[in-house]
Amino acid sequence: MKRWLISLLMLVSVQAFAAIDTYDFKDEDTRKRFQQLTEELRCPKCQNQNLSDSNSPIAKDLRHEVYRMLSEGESDSEIADFMVARYGEFVLYKPRKDASTYVLWYGPFALLLVGVIVVFAITRRKNTAVKESPESNLDDAQRKQLNSLLDQDTDK
Repeated sequence: MKRWLISLLMLVSVQAFAAIDTYDFKDEDTRKRFQQLTEELRCPKCQNQNLSDSNSPIAKDLRHEVYRMLSEGESDSEIADFMVARYGEFVLYKPRKDASTYVLWYGPFALLLVGVIVVFAITRRKNTAVKESPESNLDDAQRKQLNSLLDQDTDK
């Protein structure tokens, strides 16, 4: 039983260490760019993990691809364009502003504006309804008659 437990622990620890990628960068700036890119690019397999956090095989391949492209001297935008061309806008955590994403970027503000206009219209309509109550259309004689009828009703 003890040997089985030790073997299981060793297997788990070996798998945990196998997931670590090590890359040698030519300078500190390239290492920072690699970290930034792998944090900004989403893993195509994992729904909400970036490339640096994901342990999936495709994320490992994409990290290697980012490293290769950085080593070749490609810019961040070229690397992002390559990933978008291959996997679509889904790989970007922060989608670009273009014709297909205007609704995503400006839709919430448009909905907020519509909501403010609706609230303003409703409150304005209620205020005009209160000002135009049926009692305001009565003359003094009619108002006295209404008050006397109401007083008679409360006496009973």
